[in-house]
Order: sequence, then structure tokens, then C-alpha cells
Amino acid sequence: MRIDIISIVPKILHSPFSNSIIKRAIEKRLIDIYVHDLRKYGLGKWKKVDDYPYGGGSGMVIRIEPVYQCFYKLLSERYYDEKIFMTPDGKLFSQKNAKALAFKKNIIILCGRYKGIDQRIRDHLITKEISIGNYILSGGELAAAVVVESIVRLLPGVIKNQNSILTDSFQKKESVIAPPVYTRPVVYKGWSVPEILLSGHHKKIKDWFHKKSIQFKKKLDS
Repeated sequence: MRIDIISIVPKILHSPFSNSIIKRAIEKRLIDIYVHDLRKYGLGKWKKVDDYPYGGGSGMVIRIEPVYQCFYKLLSERYYDEKIFMTPDGKLFSQKNAKALAFKKNIIILCGRYKGIDQRIRDHLITKEISIGNYILSGGELAAAVVVESIVRLLPGVIKNQNSILTDSFQKKESVIAPPVYTRPVVYKGWSVPEILLSGHHKKIKDWFHKKSIQFKKKLDS
């Protein structure tokens, strides 16, 4: 799988992709991630990528030309299954979306900045708009990193214990929440592991996990 990310501030993405699961996936050649500096496609001597909005208003808007040129270069080299724009008014991202994207071969992710991007980019170059929540960030880079990690950890070979993935919240069904988990010691500062988990009675333990998952879901929905 290959993911190309386009950003005005690509250095923000260096740390998320240089550690932990994503780093190992890259080293194993299970995924290729390329971060492109949009300013390389900027206009004129100063590589300008933004301008004032037509119709007035505050803030700056990312121009269409540098984005188009970057897209044009990438699309001339290979086919992309999805061309994603990270935006707070996009479709709310979910585990279901992560699973669907994990089956794709090539993906472009465009990170917004400033007041936004020229609408013509969204109308003519983007195939999917994604939000990670109803709040505003300074740009789409951290949101893109969230989406990338959610995809990468689902790829075969990235996480050794695949059963661990299958028991994650939202993995089996969108409505399922993982139950609480405990490990050693059995008692710490008077706080104990529930006795049922120490009983060895698999059916009762399974029923307990199911009950707790339902309780967690109700709490999340309240």
C-alpha cells in the first residue's frame, strides 16, 4: 500500500511516522508513505500557495494551482483509489472507513491550512472528504496522521497478534465497545481485579465481557 500526503507544513508529520507501529510497517515494506511539501509547487519566487478570498472575509485560502500541479504529478505516475481531503466538515471517520481504506492500493491525502482550500479543488480533484471530529485544528496534518495509523494497523503483518485487532472497539461492529482489561498484580493499593476474571470459567468470563461492553456503549451514548 502507498499513501501520499500533501501538506504546507510536512515536518509536523515526521514524528508520527518515525515511531512505533507506522515506523515498523515502513521498515517491513508493508506500506510506503510519502509526505510532499506543497510549497515546492508554489507560485513565483516566494513559492506562494495562498491568497485572499474572493468576496471578502478574514483569513487566507490555499490556491488551486499548486495543489493541481502536485496532484497532476502524482496521478501521472500511478492510479489512486482515493483522493482524500481532511476537513472538519467532511464525513466523520470511523473504524468501518478505516477497514475499507485498508483494502486500497494507493491513496492521496490533502491537508488543509488557513481558512481552507479553493472549492474547485474539492469539486474536481477530491473523491472523499474526512473529518475526525466536530472541532477545528490549525491544519489537517494531525488528522491525517490519525487516519493513517488507523489504516496501517489493520494491514496484514503490521501487528503480530491479529486476534488483538479483532477485539478492538468498533472492529466487529460499529456499535461494539471493548470491555475493560486487567493484568498483574491482582491487588494494588487495595484495588482488585474482578474475581470473575480469575475464575477460569470461560463462559462466565465471556458473558461478563459482553455485559461490560454493553455498559460502556450506553455510557458512550449518554
